[in-house]
Amino acid sequence: MGGKKAVVLLSGGLDSATVLALAKRDGYECHCLTFAYGQRHVVEVEAARMLVARMNASAHRIVDLDLSVFGGSALTGQGDIPKDRSAAAMAEGIPVTYVPARNTVFLAYALAWAEVLEAHTIFIGVNSVDYSGYPDCRPEFIAAFQQLASYATRAGVEGRGPILHAPLIHMSKAEIIQTGTDLHVAFEATHSCYDPVGGLACGRCDSCAIRRRGFQDAGIADPTRYAAVAKT
Repeated sequence: MGGKKAVVLLSGGLDSATVLALAKRDGYECHCLTFAYGQRHVVEVEAARMLVARMNASAHRIVDLDLSVFGGSALTGQGDIPKDRSAAAMAEGIPVTYVPARNTVFLAYALAWAEVLEAHTIFIGVNSVDYSGYPDCRPEFIAAFQQLASYATRAGVEGRGPILHAPLIHMSKAEIIQTGTDLHVAFEATHSCYDPVGGLACGRCDSCAIRRRGFQDAGIADPTRYAAVAKT
């Protein structure tokens, strides 16, 4: 299967790192795409750089894209990051950390690069199980964007793809972590925290809570360095 090209959306988190490992396992030449979009946890971009080097991806592009100009999200500086929320609270509604249309924008860029590369596949690490209520992480969204891709690109009109592949979409965080562990993903190099403190994960935001619980449920040691333990 050598020579197959894929665009891999790589945020620097454990989900996208696992997706990169899956794409490499399946014989893809991986062209990674990362966004510096005005996020307060921009340290994840450096994590993406480290992962590309460690995992020998074929190429890496970092796109500067300031979504903070629109506001509407705590991740781009519009309000406080929620802390110490219960699993029940996290399951209710769409959180303030949702960035409006983020995955739509990211996939549009990936679609453009895939056309230029003549890459048949786009990998994205969205997840509909432990996803904190984001509407653009659901199977319905992926299916809708796949239909758009078939109409909006030359490759799609000619029946050559590209195909959106979201291999983690129905997996729990524990299952993702187990899969990544089996593929030797360096989870210590990944970053998930929404509100890092002095280079450490805060330990109290929703993303830290989901990550920590995932490692616990998987029975795998969590290599993350946390600044604090969530309050109970």
